[in-house]
Amino acid sequence: MKMKAVFNWSGGKDSALALQKILQDPQYEVVSLLTTVNSGNQRSSMHAIPVSLLRMQAESLGIPLYIIELAPDGTMEGYASAMRGAVEHFKAMGVTHFIFGDIFLHDVRTYREKQLQPYGIEVVEPLWNLTSEEVMDDFLASGLQTIIVTTMADVLDERFIGRLIDRELLAELPAGMDVCGENGEYHTFCYDGPMFRFPVPYTLGDSLHITHPVKLDDWTTKEYAYWYGNLID
Repeated sequence: MKMKAVFNWSGGKDSALALQKILQDPQYEVVSLLTTVNSGNQRSSMHAIPVSLLRMQAESLGIPLYIIELAPDGTMEGYASAMRGAVEHFKAMGVTHFIFGDIFLHDVRTYREKQLQPYGIEVVEPLWNLTSEEVMDDFLASGLQTIIVTTMADVLDERFIGRLIDRELLAELPAGMDVCGENGEYHTFCYDGPMFRFPVPYTLGDSLHITHPVKLDDWTTKEYAYWYGNLID
C-alpha cells in the first residue's frame, strides 16, 4: 500500500519540482496540498499568491488544498499552533509523511522534524542535499513554467518581476547570488507543466514596493524592501 502524504505547497518552482518528483514515486499517495496564507490579505506568506490562484493550482493538479490562515503579525507561536491543528487533522486521516521542497536549509528541516516527530510523522525532502545548480538544472528540464513574483529589492529590481525562469534569466542574475533564490532573493509562481491538467490563468498588476521591519538577534530592527508582482486571477 502507498504511504499517505501531505505536500506542503508554496506555489513556487522548488515546491512544484518536488511535487512532480513525488507524484512519480510509487511509494506515496499525496492526499492533500497544505498552504499557509495571511488572513489579512488572503495571500500566501512569502510568494504573495492569492488564495484564488492557489485553489486553481490545486484544481489543475487534481489534489485537494488545505489552507491554514495565519494572523498578519506572523509569529512563530501562531504558526506552530496552526500547524498543530493541521497535523492532528491529517494524522486522523492516516497520513504518515509530510513532504517539503527545501534544498539545504538545515535549521528549517530540523525545525520541521522536531515539530512532526511527536506525531510519528516523517519529513520527506525530494530535493534535499542537491546543490542549487543541480535543482535548477532539474527544474529547467522538468517542463514546469514559472515566473518571478517577489524579489528582495536590493538584489533584484522591478525588471525581474514577471520574468519566466529560463536560461536567459539565469544569465542576468547577479554574480554570487543563489540561482534558486534559496536565501530569499526571489519567489515564484508556477502556472503550468506536465503535472498540471490545464495552465492556471493569471494577471500581473502594477508592481508594489513594500518594506517590512524585521527584529534582529541584537533586538534592533532592520527594514527589508521587496518588490511584489501583485498577482491577480
